[in-house]
Amino acid sequence: MLRVVVLVSGGGTNLQAIIDAIKADKITNAELVGVISNNKTVKSLDRAKAAGIPAVSVSPKDFADRATFNDALLAKVEEFTPDLVVLAGFLVAIPEAMVKKYSNRIINIHPSLIPSFCGVGYYGLKVHEKALERGVKVTGATVHFVTEGMDEGPIIAQKPVMIEEDDTAEVLQQRVMEQAEWIILPKAIDDIANGRIAVVDGKVRHV
Repeated sequence: MLRVVVLVSGGGTNLQAIIDAIKADKITNAELVGVISNNKTVKSLDRAKAAGIPAVSVSPKDFADRATFNDALLAKVEEFTPDLVVLAGFLVAIPEAMVKKYSNRIINIHPSLIPSFCGVGYYGLKVHEKALERGVKVTGATVHFVTEGMDEGPIIAQKPVMIEEDDTAEVLQQRVMEQAEWIILPKAIDDIANGRIAVVDGKVRHV
């Protein structure tokens, strides 16, 4: 049974998609053993508790500096002894020590088709604002393994979403979540839990 810890910063819609997928047996051979947020008052913590999942906050505001926070975050993750760490809208840079310790065991969902609209400064609603500003006709979401570089890890899955003429960033964000993120993130977890993917020479292979 794959032990999964989810890291979140906001409302936790992707977390809810994972919880629902496990209940519906769309994710098998996996269990959510913990949820960690860098914010103390977000709905994601309530979602976890409602599902009976241990949920805690580790906030940078509670520490003297980022290095101390990084140590505390890694320590809290380690308490759950996860096999897989899922970044589901986690807007904090992952400590290098965590990336190394959980190499090929941390995945992230990003609301664009990487390499478009990704990297430093591209998160949340800003991704969709930039896509609309650029005038692209197709966007989507990407699940990838996490490496030291921002949004640079091996791609696990992508799903395109069409942009409509009257889209706002908020409307597009919701469509990308519904048509892409909530589909490919649970699927990626299920594939990992059941040994259907592997990283070979820096690329994901489906086996």
